[in-house]
Amino acid sequence: MAARVGKDTFEAEVLKSEKPVLVEFYSDTCIPCKQMSPVLGDIEDDYEEQLKVVKVNVNFDAELAADYSVMASPTILFFKDGEEVTRLRGLQKKADIEAVVKILV
Repeated sequence: MAARVGKDTFEAEVLKSEKPVLVEFYSDTCIPCKQMSPVLGDIEDDYEEQLKVVKVNVNFDAELAADYSVMASPTILFFKDGEEVTRLRGLQKKADIEAVVKILV
């Protein structure tokens, strides 16, 4: 299961990660976010050696969401070498997420 990160751990876990990072900005009350959870779990299992998967709860870390202009949940940001590479918004199919992951890893 993806680790939850917040403002205090975001830099160390995401920006300074040696591996590319998938960051899901989510809300506990968001139905599409709940639907994404098993998909992201599969991605995490399939790419565990090459990709880090973490989550940011927008209710508890609204400032972090604002820093990255996240306006809706779920939003998935992909980071490599400390920089945002791309993002996906809304409910996504596993194949669409994997297409981005395969470019990063």
